[in-house]
Amino acid sequence: MPFTRPTGSTTVSPELRDRARQRLDAYWARGCAFLGTRYAIMGGAMSWVSERNLVAAISNAGGFGVVACGSLAPDQLADEIDGVYARCDKPFGVNIIVMHPELDALVATCIERRVGHVVLAGGMPPRRTIEALKEAGTRVVAFAPTLPLARRLAKQGVDALIIEGMEAGGHIGPVSTSVLAQEVLPHFDAVPVFVGGGLGRGDAMALYLAMGASGCQLGTRFVCATESIAHPRFKQAMIRANARDARLSVQIDPEFPVIPVRAVANRATERFEAFQRETIARYRAGEMELAEARLAIEHFWAGALRRAAIEGDIENGSLMAGQSVGMVSAEQPTGEIMDELIEQAVNAIAASAERGAAESDGRAGPARPPLPATA
Repeated sequence: MPFTRPTGSTTVSPELRDRARQRLDAYWARGCAFLGTRYAIMGGAMSWVSERNLVAAISNAGGFGVVACGSLAPDQLADEIDGVYARCDKPFGVNIIVMHPELDALVATCIERRVGHVVLAGGMPPRRTIEALKEAGTRVVAFAPTLPLARRLAKQGVDALIIEGMEAGGHIGPVSTSVLAQEVLPHFDAVPVFVGGGLGRGDAMALYLAMGASGCQLGTRFVCATESIAHPRFKQAMIRANARDARLSVQIDPEFPVIPVRAVANRATERFEAFQRETIARYRAGEMELAEARLAIEHFWAGALRRAAIEGDIENGSLMAGQSVGMVSAEQPTGEIMDELIEQAVNAIAASAERGAAESDGRAGPARPPLPATA
């Protein structure tokens, strides 16, 4: 049955809700089997925030927590993995940036600690990395920003993919989640595909699952979980923010490239633009070499996320968040957040089924066409 637009009503019969729950289970059966979880909901890897406490909480709630390795050294990552094991006995993964200077050692750490899934992010994973993980029996997940790259990664042995749109927080690509989903999901099913970027509600998850996704990835929605170690001021900044506040970093001059980062705007955002202008002016005046100026701009945000998320400096640090930050309205236990997401997904599927039944017997007038998701 195609997924049609929910009517807005959540008053449906218990029988219809049961069938909707069964349909949700069918939608993400492949993703759940791959992750080994009750729900095919991956936690987005957020540096400093996606550590042992939040990761274990997500996994214990039926989802799939993912440790953000970020800039951690191998011994620090090992300690973090051990911390997750001490808090839960459910599946979880580790996200490793492929540009990390100690990539091989981090991969070895995951293998030694018997981590079941490793997410490779930040670029095209080296073939040796994929092979090393697979030889150890570790499942490999990678990000695919385009359909051709998805096919290439599958041929190289990646076990699952994440397509993440520009609505996400942190470093992002140029294409929206809805466009990526339309480009990839109808044409690719070689491996499970998880959709992320701007997702904050279960009804949106249901839509992408109906399009063919095996599961979804959510990060910002869990920042204000009770179990998150994010500073109280950081959490309050997320709760106060709306979708429009989560803006992309601005590149002043194409000769001085800036990797786009989405974060809630603050004083540091304004200072970054001014810093770029000042640095470029110094280069033009002959006070700095080109490489030196570029490096200075690149390093502006070094340590900025920790400054905000852990130390609580929400004016001078980086408030990385996706546009779904507007759907974060309170601090809640992770289990409660998960329950809300499932309830919203089931309600959306049930409402769609109810609408379809009404249209089929003529009670609701002419049938509406399904959303483009089924095209």
